[in-house]
Amino acid sequence: MRNRVVVVGSVNQDLVVSADRIPRPGETVSGSDFQYFAGGKGANQAVAAARLGASVSMIARLGDDGFGATLRRGLETEGVDTSAIKAVPGCSGIAVIAKDAAGENAIVVVAGANGKLAPLDLEENLEVIRNAGIVLCQLEVPLETVEYLAVLAERYGVPMMLDPAPARALRPDLVRRMQWITPNETELWGLLATPEKEITEDSLPALASQLSQLGARNIILKLGGRGCFLALADGSRKFVPAFSVQAVDTTAAGDVFNGAFAACLVEGKDPIASAVFASAAAAISVTRAGAQASVPTRAETQRFLAAQSNGVVSATSVARD
Repeated sequence: MRNRVVVVGSVNQDLVVSADRIPRPGETVSGSDFQYFAGGKGANQAVAAARLGASVSMIARLGDDGFGATLRRGLETEGVDTSAIKAVPGCSGIAVIAKDAAGENAIVVVAGANGKLAPLDLEENLEVIRNAGIVLCQLEVPLETVEYLAVLAERYGVPMMLDPAPARALRPDLVRRMQWITPNETELWGLLATPEKEITEDSLPALASQLSQLGARNIILKLGGRGCFLALADGSRKFVPAFSVQAVDTTAAGDVFNGAFAACLVEGKDPIASAVFASAAAAISVTRAGAQASVPTRAETQRFLAAQSNGVVSATSVARD
């Protein structure tokens, strides 16, 4: 069985400013802290899959700046194969993140080298894609590259998981090529091209059906602190509630979920069990600051789940190895 996770996507340097609240347009607020972390939705998912037990390769682009060299070393330290990551002239991807006291965030992303990831980069790494157990992608790289990746994945019979972020409408032929699509609430409305409204648990099956009509096969609606809803190609439907923890920083929680979920799938776990494990990993991540820095290990996640089953988990029981 092919069991390597291949991530095609963004690598960013995250610059994080903390304040009591996120400023409104035109407003200046005083910050309380500044930190910087390795990030980018693609790299976050790659690190999550690697820490949670998968063999991982990444196809991406970095700038030839100091950030690029540091970001590559960070991925290699996590065990991610970076041989398909090319350095190009210019700046690496940058994300500026404003975080409030409740752990919510607002993010501005500058694509930098991520915007130069082209279909040719995929052609140069066909063997990496062909031998994948699953391919993960997001929308922080050019859409034409994502669309071409979907064609290649379909050609080689490799399942592909799309995290449709940042939110936008997508062509139906791209959606149809996805084995998995994992929107959060904002991204769901972008896919459906309809105004946002409250999502209730009762409305989830109908919303999943609307996505199915666009061609989506296996759907995971990520609902933040409420949990996630799975609508699978075999017709089964399942709501997986979130684990209760004290959130410190929600940055990359969705990426941790996707990386963890993919790591479970390539092991042969069923989707429901994979979603429970991924939800646990995401829950741990929001109790910590940063993107990749917040990703738990496999052992931590297993201990967390064991503590949940014993009814003794709390925010203070989430500890690093």
